Amino acid sequence: MVDTTEFEIFYATTYRRVVAQVYLMTGDAHDAEECSQEAFSRAMVRWERISTYEAPYAWVRRVAFNLACSRMRQARRAMTTLVRMGPPPSHPPADVDTVLVVEAVRTLPVKYRQVVVLHHLLDLPVRQVAEELGVPEATVKTRLARGRRRLSDILEAGDTPHWEEVGRGRHEAARA
Repeated sequence: MVDTTEFEIFYATTYRRVVAQVYLMTGDAHDAEECSQEAFSRAMVRWERISTYEAPYAWVRRVAFNLACSRMRQARRAMTTLVRMGPPPSHPPADVDTVLVVEAVRTLPVKYRQVVVLHHLLDLPVRQVAEELGVPEATVKTRLARGRRRLSDILEAGDTPHWEEVGRGRHEAARA
């Protein structure tokens, strides 16, 4: 077991200073903490070498600054891309029937939900659904039939749960 006492003391006495300095550079407390934590974790695995430096603190601060600069560049590139792409296309609001079907599908046990979505919504043939799920085609056909039957019963009865009830219904349906 490696003795980490020296590093722990170094961390305890310098962490807040590094975070404060990175915060002054970025203006974002969350980013400052994340970059500082990453810098200290990199220092910890190299502590045997870094502890011999004249200023291990300067090494950690430099790594934290580099990480912060890298994040800022990534954010700038992402923003430029978003601006270049323009606003996302607007989608018409979902109609009531679509919402009811989605709510009904969400109540199905996962094994039925998977085959219904893959086959009926993504238009995959039964053979491909079986391959993707790693089950025989006969199993897919059985699950499709049972899933469709449950969906039909739910939709015909008009007792499609509301969104907040879906979580409870999913667990109850899984037991059935």
